Order: sequence, then C-alpha cells, then structure tokens
Amino acid sequence: MTITIEQPQLDVVPESKVPAGGDPAELVLDGGFVVPDANAFGKTFRDYEADSERKETVEDFYRVNHIQQTHEFVSRMRAGYGRLDKTEMGIWECIELLNEFVDDSDPDLDMPQIEHLLQTAEAIRKDYPDQDWLHLTGLIHDLGKVLLHPSFGELPQWAVVGDTFPVGCAYDECNVHFKYFEKNPDYHSPKFNTKFGVYSEGCGLDNVLMSWGHDDYMYLVAKENKSTLPSAGLFIIRYHSFYPLHKHGAYMHLMNDEDKENLKWLHVFNKYDLYSKSNVRIDVEKVKPYYMSLINKYFPEKLRW
Repeated sequence: MTITIEQPQLDVVPESKVPAGGDPAELVLDGGFVVPDANAFGKTFRDYEADSERKETVEDFYRVNHIQQTHEFVSRMRAGYGRLDKTEMGIWECIELLNEFVDDSDPDLDMPQIEHLLQTAEAIRKDYPDQDWLHLTGLIHDLGKVLLHPSFGELPQWAVVGDTFPVGCAYDECNVHFKYFEKNPDYHSPKFNTKFGVYSEGCGLDNVLMSWGHDDYMYLVAKENKSTLPSAGLFIIRYHSFYPLHKHGAYMHLMNDEDKENLKWLHVFNKYDLYSKSNVRIDVEKVKPYYMSLINKYFPEKLRW
C-alpha cells in the first residue's frame, strides 16, 4: 500500500509558548485547535516545578527513571519484549486494557489513558480531516502502556512512561530533572558519556537506543505486525515522548534526512498530544465505529504483543 502524505505547512521549530501575560487564544495551531491556558490542575503545561498535587509523584518518578535507564537495561528489555510473545489481541482490546492506568510521569492529567487517547485523536481529526493515518496515530500512540498490566510483566512506571532520551551517549542537560542522571552508571562511563557515545553523526534515530518504555514498545508492535501506517506515523509513535528533541532541539546530530522530514509531523502531533489534555470526556461509543474502520485499514485483526 502506498500512502501519500500532504506535508504540513509549518517550520521545524521548537514548541511555541504563549508570552507571559498574553492571551492563549492567540496561539492557534495549524488547523484551528486553540491551546488552553492551563492543564487539568489549573497550572501551566509541563511545569515540573509548580506546586501541584502531582509534583512530588512526578519528581520521584524521574529520579528512579534516570538512575535505572542504562544502556544495558534498555538492550535487555528491547530484546525480551521484542519477541512479541506475551499475547495476541486487537488494537481496541488493548485500548480497553488502559482504562485502569494513570501516568505517574504526567504533571498535566490524572485521568485514565483512554480519555487522553480519544482527546488527542479527536483534536487532530478536526484539524486534519484528510489525514486519517494521523487520527489513528493519535489514538494508538500510548498503547505501549499496557506494559503496566500484569499480563505484560507489570513493569514499574519508570520503565514504561515519561520523557524518553537516548542511552549510549551523554545525557543532554535539557532532560527534565537532569540532576538525577548523575547516579546512573552510564553517566560516568567513558564509553557512554561523550556527545556521540557509541553512535556517529547522522547515524539515524533507527540506530539509536532510546530509554525503554511504551513508545519504543508500541513502535516494535506496529512495525513487526506489518502495520501500513506511513513512516511518519511510526516515527511519531516511537518519539512522541522524546521532548529533548522535539521541544529543545537536542540530539539532532544523531538524525538523518528521513528523521528530519518526519520531525515536521511530530511537531504537528505533539501540540495535540500535549494541549488536548482536559477533563472533558469523549463519547466513546459515538466515535468507536470511525476508529475501528481505521484500525481495520492499517492493522491486522489480531496483533502479536
């Protein structure tokens, strides 16, 4: 199947912000989606220093995450879960499994994951009605969080969610709560603590090990089950939590030309992934038939997980 993707009309730039004292309604995204002025707790989005009920939980999450995510750990997890031998199920079955989970790394929302998936997908659908692959990408981008489920090993949250980053090279200081990397064994390893580490300039992100979690796992599931999503969709799934790259422009020395093209779509997607979070519920039964049609278009009925 050949899929033609109309290129988004935007420059590849870090995420825009509303100026202090400005009107957030003035920051209109590509198709008309308006950025809200606050998250579900009435705070600025992705503010890890704000005194909210989530602050302590989120910081403790990143402390453990940054200490434990080593090159050896990621290699072991990717090899094990890459066998996709846990179960077989359809995409919507997986969505329903996420109902009971809340992401401890997210300072902006404490609702079950299915709400976030539908909010993201529906916001994209309104602004990009002709890009159905992008609607589906919004719906499934977080499905790798089933790693939290007992049937998938019930991994701890620090091994499933949160911002992602390359392992095998120096940790960039723009990573949230960077200070905790100092207790990671790789931080002191001459093999891993240089700019390029075990990689080379322009090697391509496909050749880079990312911290283990739901992003990389769902990417493996989609790829190995031969999804017909375009490469931009797979790129979004694997790197949507790679905030050091798509928000701060870090690690671009590892990207190749295809990565740079796909990054344009990731910038589009990220705005909806982040700013569509709210306490407004989506009518699941009303939108389910549409998304089932997309699932059937781009995925087999049953997938190996």
